[in-house]
Amino acid sequence: MSKLFSPVQIGAVALAHRVVMAPLTRSRSGQPGDVPSDIMRTYYSQRASEGGLIIGEATTISPSARGWFGAPGLYTDAQVTGWKAITDAVHAKGGRMFAQLWHTGRSSHVDVTGGPQPVSASVDPAYWQEASHLTSTPGGWVKPSPHRALEVGEIAGIVADYARAAERAKAAGFDGAEVHAANGYLIDQFLQDGSNKRTDAYGGSIENRARLLLEIAEAVTSVFGADRAAVRIGPNGRWNGMGDSDPRALFDYLARELNRFGLAYLHIIEPRVKGNVVVAEGQAPVAAEHLRTIFKGRIVAAGGFEPETAAAIVEKGDADLVAFGRHFVSNPDLPDRIRKGLPLSPHDRDTIYTFEAKGYTDYARFGAAA
Repeated sequence: MSKLFSPVQIGAVALAHRVVMAPLTRSRSGQPGDVPSDIMRTYYSQRASEGGLIIGEATTISPSARGWFGAPGLYTDAQVTGWKAITDAVHAKGGRMFAQLWHTGRSSHVDVTGGPQPVSASVDPAYWQEASHLTSTPGGWVKPSPHRALEVGEIAGIVADYARAAERAKAAGFDGAEVHAANGYLIDQFLQDGSNKRTDAYGGSIENRARLLLEIAEAVTSVFGADRAAVRIGPNGRWNGMGDSDPRALFDYLARELNRFGLAYLHIIEPRVKGNVVVAEGQAPVAAEHLRTIFKGRIVAAGGFEPETAAAIVEKGDADLVAFGRHFVSNPDLPDRIRKGLPLSPHDRDTIYTFEAKGYTDYARFGAAA
């Protein structure tokens, strides 16, 4: 039997296997109010497995953190109630579920924030003028609104929003919380010097640029305990206009600093993917391989994995678990299919970010009618 299907402990959470459902934005929350919907409960319940881990989709921590129409939140009581129905359904199948906490930063639009201007580490007009950068709004896909730089005095409020969202995640029955620090959203905008041009305590040196993430990690671990908290990073990630002059030094520093928390896991996105697209076919999982030499806790590797390559990286020891995205979209019984060597169904990319059941809850388990 592949090591992929051996038990593993991530912090305080025991798992029966190492096939993880990656956080997948799917735009199906109830409107208005970003409340997790009944169809979301069906979707996650379909993909829950005995002793398996689901990382919930990116979930906004406050109204001004919003940047994607149809994404759920964790800042109201109604959202907590909606998520509680989902975590209950996952737990009823024997699964475990972490929330992913999200602030979109400059990747937003005033039609989604409800009026407030999007914020970032620094102002970069080229970002909102670039044709390839689009944001999901009630009116469709549009360029982001012009953003502004956060004042130093506002940053403590952002950290507090993460702590409050973690408290709501705990009340909603999640087994833990993951901080989304990748893919060009607010924390990543502070981390990488392509977007962070600040000259205060949150800019300039790697230590300063990492300050926001480490403060947020401290806040979330204070709520859940470090053994139920995690961080997701994207070394060398280019999505959403990201870039850094010395990514190895930056992410090596992050891995070393995150060691001190005793996190449940570090979630690493391989640079061979950009957003939800593999852009470097055949590239080895270089980020997990390198950071394994620095980070001392559990590693979840993500980005472009197939069943064979997932089994290989776990056997080699460069990762402890592997997160699958697109395969979980179209294979609700993915762990069972991988375990039994069954064929995988392809997903329909055109229905990834739509708003109905088609392409969401209508994928069948192997051998069952859709």
